[in-house]
Amino acid sequence: MKNVKISIVTVVFNGEATLERCIDSIVNQNYSNIEYIVIDGKSTDRTIEIVTKKRMHVHAFRSESDKGIYDAMNKGIALATGDVVGMLNADDYFADEDCVRRIAATFENTQADMVYADLDYVDVAGKVLRQWRSGAFQRYMFHWGWMPPHPTFYARRILFERWGDYSLFYGTAADFELMVRFLYVHGGVVGYLNKVTVKMVAGGVSNGDFRSRIAAWKNDYRAMKKARLPLPLISALLKPLRKIAQFFPVLEKR
Repeated sequence: MKNVKISIVTVVFNGEATLERCIDSIVNQNYSNIEYIVIDGKSTDRTIEIVTKKRMHVHAFRSESDKGIYDAMNKGIALATGDVVGMLNADDYFADEDCVRRIAATFENTQADMVYADLDYVDVAGKVLRQWRSGAFQRYMFHWGWMPPHPTFYARRILFERWGDYSLFYGTAADFELMVRFLYVHGGVVGYLNKVTVKMVAGGVSNGDFRSRIAAWKNDYRAMKKARLPLPLISALLKPLRKIAQFFPVLEKR
């Protein structure tokens, strides 16, 4: 199992409030064959100081201006040398110390090209607000607005070489566009890890005000149209509606 080298890329800009928690969640993993890459967008807070403090755990670090989060992710992919590449943003962290080991095992046991898992949205204190449960992969689910949670998505590095990186043409939907390109357009062996691997702090550009949400919807539609989903307008309308069900398990516990 330790033969699978996992490259994890963290992109950050002025992330002093959360970056150390993110890094510590990687350091605390019980899987050793990890390559950790941090791409900073020229932060002006204590971000670089935190990375310097944790430098023994960071295998590659770059701090420079970029064209946004997905441009920074592409820089991280270019530096990666692992068999498998995934992203863990500075606001997010692994749910427990066994996540990377389980991801690696899924790749090895299923000979998967891509693996995704489940995710919890949390507040800054770690309280669960939403539960994103992906379910086993079925290609047709993209027709109904489905997508896996991007922070849980890992792919063999060779796929980025074959099929390309994150496109900067799709704005906040660049992660969705890449996943629909990999999973739906090109395909391959897909593994689903039925486990919460990432705690994601609620918020983000695409989940902001109404204007941001409309812009995100337009980006989703363009990505779906490019992927030649049969009914891209319907798929784009259903995609945000699927989030409603993520609140129900949390409400039932209250």
